[in-house]
Formats: sequence, structure tokens, C-alpha cells
Amino acid sequence: MWTNMRAAASGIAIGIALVVLTMGAWAQGPPPGRGRGWFGPDAGPGARFLGAEPGMPGRVVKNAPFTGDLITETMQTLGDGNRIHQTATAHMVRDSEGRTRREQSLSGLGALGSPSGNAQAIFIDDPVAGVNYALNPKNHTATKSAVMPRGRGGRSGTPPNAAFRGGNRQEQDAKTEALGRQTVEGLPADGTRITVTIPAGRMGNDLPIQVVTERWYSPDLQMNILTRRTDPRTGETVTKLTNVSRAEPAHSLFEAPADYKVSDYSRGQKP
Repeated sequence: MWTNMRAAASGIAIGIALVVLTMGAWAQGPPPGRGRGWFGPDAGPGARFLGAEPGMPGRVVKNAPFTGDLITETMQTLGDGNRIHQTATAHMVRDSEGRTRREQSLSGLGALGSPSGNAQAIFIDDPVAGVNYALNPKNHTATKSAVMPRGRGGRSGTPPNAAFRGGNRQEQDAKTEALGRQTVEGLPADGTRITVTIPAGRMGNDLPIQVVTERWYSPDLQMNILTRRTDPRTGETVTKLTNVSRAEPAHSLFEAPADYKVSDYSRGQKP
């Protein structure tokens, strides 16, 4: 009994960690100018985009397989000149049927990370079978759950072209600019720059504050592959997909390994 409880708790703990880290999902962002992409947040002060959980509801993208490494860097300069630099990495996989896999390093994440620097969590979203997996490679355990319902065309509840301050308040003072097409990591990408202006006095600020988010969307992958967000309150966050391969990944990557102990919650019942 205790073994089962520990296995379930381990899987749930990993899930909680990724929910805390999630500031937007990674794989199926809308094109520029059609809402907030999954790849890079419009979050408020103190937010850090360190990763996301593929099991979050989102549009299933088919016929666009890839593998790549997602790297997110945050740079902040404090008032005394001290600098804070953080990096988060993840290995991303998607097949032609829209299954996704994310291998997330948990090192460097403070209380959620690992002192040894080698902890890892793996998240699998299989919309074909209708299940998600959260894998713990260290303990060879997994939690299986049902796929959350998806809204039409992706995430629900986010109005088109909305920009947010503080994570939950829509800002009207936003300007969107098209940046044309460039090649990013060997892929054609369309750029968009969104500038949100927080008027003087809105949050006790003497002067207006400008938050600038630049996104580069790949039509081939149907996702943003480069996002740069600059906010004078929190610094700069750059998220980029690198080492991209368009080869079809092995189906075994989207299943729990045979030697893993799986706790099945997919039917809403404890194992």
C-alpha cells in the first residue's frame, strides 16, 4: 500500500511542479495576430516561463512532426547592478498524429529543482488514445490520466489579440506590428511585435512602462519557435526551439516504458 501511495504521490508532485512552471503551453500556438501563442507568456511581474505541460488542453497539430530542444533564458538586472540569469531546457517531440512528449529538466528551479542537477520529468500527451502520462525516470513510475477536453481551435477563454498584465487583466494600450518573414533555425518564420503600454499612475509608476513581446511563428511547425519578451520590471526572457529535426519520431516515445509502474487515473478512479 505504501509503495502505491509513494508512486502516486511522486507522479502528482511532478504534475504540480509543471503546473507551477507553466506560463503557457509549448507546442500548438496560433499564428501571429490570433491570440497569445503557447510559446512565451504575457505574464505579470515576477513571472518566469520555465516550461509547460503538454497535457494542458490545446489544439492538436497533425502532419507536422519534429524533435527539438526548447531553451528558455531569463536575464534580470537589479537596482544595485547585480544580475540574475536562469536557464531552463526541455527536449520536445511531436509525431504526425499530434502526440507530444516533453522531457523537462528540473535542475535550477529552486525548491522544485534537484540539488544533484540531474532530475527530469517526462510528459506525454496522446490525443489518439485520449490519455496523458507523467513519467518519473528516477523511480521508474508513471501517472496515467485522461486527456482534458479541448476547445475549438485551441485554448478557450483567451480573446484574440488580447494582452495581459499581472497575468489576468486585459490591457487596451497594445500595439501589434508585423515584422515580415525571416529564417529561424532553418525554418521560415513570420514575426510579430506586440507592445503593451502601461500608462503612468496605473500601478504607481511615474512614467509609462512598455512591455515588448516579439514572436516568430513557423507555418511548417504551426507554432512559435522564437519568443523574446522585455519588461523593465522583470528583465528579458528569450525562448527558442533549437536542433530541429523534421523526421518522424518512434511511436514508443509516446508510451510508458514496460518496466515503469503505472498508476492509472484515466477513469477517475484510484488504482
